[in-house]
Amino acid sequence: MKNTAAGTLFGLAYGDALGKPTEFRTYAEIVAEYGPEGPRELTGNPALVTDDTQMTLAVGEGILAAGAFTPSALEPAWREAFVAWASSPDNNRAPGMTCLRAVAELAGGKTWVEASQIGSKGCGANMRVAPVALVPGLGDDEIAGGAQLQAGLTHGHPTGLVASELTAYAIKLLRDGLPPNDLVAALRARSAQQRTIYRGDWLGDLWKRSSARSAEEFIALGWDESAAALDRVADGLAAGRFEGDPCLVTGAGWIAEEALATALYCYLISPDDPVAVVARGAASSGDSDSIACLAGAFAGAALGLAAWPSSWQSQIEYRDRLARLGAAWD
Repeated sequence: MKNTAAGTLFGLAYGDALGKPTEFRTYAEIVAEYGPEGPRELTGNPALVTDDTQMTLAVGEGILAAGAFTPSALEPAWREAFVAWASSPDNNRAPGMTCLRAVAELAGGKTWVEASQIGSKGCGANMRVAPVALVPGLGDDEIAGGAQLQAGLTHGHPTGLVASELTAYAIKLLRDGLPPNDLVAALRARSAQQRTIYRGDWLGDLWKRSSARSAEEFIALGWDESAAALDRVADGLAAGRFEGDPCLVTGAGWIAEEALATALYCYLISPDDPVAVVARGAASSGDSDSIACLAGAFAGAALGLAAWPSSWQSQIEYRDRLARLGAAWD
């Protein structure tokens, strides 16, 4: 048993912890301290994570609390989990303003469609989506709907929705055994297939808050921007020159499609070496913790929990909560 759910969640947290001290630093500063390979050891006991892991736990624990994987069950559970996260004294890890604004409006009683920040496609939506891909027995449509709904509670921009779906879909494919070399092509095919599919049963009338003339036009923007980011991943891998700052190839990762793309790029350079994957994500000039956490999720989904250094599991912050979710879904 590879324990790929636990591998995904712990890999995400490991990348988050490695990227935490390198975020907001230049690539030159990171290399001067850690070398060109980036940080390869967790520091601190516990090794602290950021809001990326905290919100991933909120999504996962919300799924367990919901009891059913339906919009009507998940939305209130995620609302409650997000509000609890926002009010927690541990919410002191430089959380994104989009999440804080949206959750404040959720706490104030607005519907999620009203609270959603329709203009934001920050990476705060897809860095937390991994649990949606780990629930046993879900079909692609359920994963897509759940991924987009959890994103939409805070980030209503179509690219925030789509990048979240693609992140979850990538984790599912890797858990199912897809060879890493086939991953970008599979995600690109998904983008073409889904380009005008608006999931109204999950998203309601969210699209009407935009300037789009139809639901199809609204969601197509997200697929087009995400597809372009996937093409940059393919081009970067084909070039075969992997030294230097990965953000120069696929983007700084502050926005959703770039976080997905740069994490994929860091993962696919060395998919059989998970520590190298998260170290490369952390050694980046952009949103290092989010890039590294997504890259770690991809590596853990493919390789399982045992691929990570065994000592890290007892060192990482929130290990008991991560283990509970992994045990629920492995």
